[in-house]
Formats: sequence, structure tokens, C-alpha cells
Amino acid sequence: MERTLILIKPDGVCKALVGEVIQTIEKEGFKLVGLKMIRLDEKNAEEFYRPHQGKDFFPGLIDFMLTAPSVALVAEGQGAVKRIREIIGERKPEDAGAETIRGRYASDGRRNIVHGSDSVQSAEWEIDCLFHSEELFSYQPQDWLESEPG
Repeated sequence: MERTLILIKPDGVCKALVGEVIQTIEKEGFKLVGLKMIRLDEKNAEEFYRPHQGKDFFPGLIDFMLTAPSVALVAEGQGAVKRIREIIGERKPEDAGAETIRGRYASDGRRNIVHGSDSVQSAEWEIDCLFHSEELFSYQPQDWLESEPG
């Protein structure tokens, strides 16, 4: 099963959209196997966004990511990377579909609520960047969760 990283950025946390993002991902049939609130420091933010180092927007992105906590989650499912990217939408809200997370909630290209891995390789690297192996879980959905206790 494929895994991908989703990072609910400081604006998503401050706009109280954590539950909405999680619900959207779960409704699409993805299983959450890792979840935690984090506060990136400058070193962690620069490491996480290293692929963008040297680009004009890099310093502003790092400053933005330090403004408040983020919520990191790992979702698992068939074609997780590609499908989660579709659910998230394009980076700029004006380019994202109205049904996507960014289309509904993003303010601009930086304050766009959520980050999603763009490839299987990136997902593996990003997950390793933000999670220890013991913070990731493997489980099977159970029918008994829907039955009454007794």
C-alpha cells in the first residue's frame, strides 16, 4: 500500500481546518497511519523544504511555517500520492478546483492550508523527515467497530 505525507500548515491549524482536512481524506477511503501536531523550528523547516532552497519564495515560506504549529499526517491507500494531490488541489487557490481543499480554503499560493507529497520518493523522504518509525502504525479496519458493544 502506498503512503503519503500531508502537512496541515499553520494557516490550516489557525483557521480550525484540521478536522475538515482529516475528514476529507478519510471520506476518500484513505487510512491514517500517523498523526501529530508539530512546531517546526527554522532548521527543521529548512530541511523539510530543502528542495525549494534558493528559490525566491523560500525565505518567506520558512518564515510562514514558523508562525504557528502544523499537523503532520501519513495516509495510506491505493495511489495515495496522486489521489491526495488531486484532493488538495493546485498550489494557488485560483488554479485549484472549487471542490478541492485549497479551492475552498486557501488564501494564496503560500497560505494554501496544506502540503502534500508530490511523488512516492518525496513521500518516503518527507515521512522520514517528520516521523519516527514507531509513530507509524499498521492495522486493519475492523467490522466490530461498527457493531454495538456487548
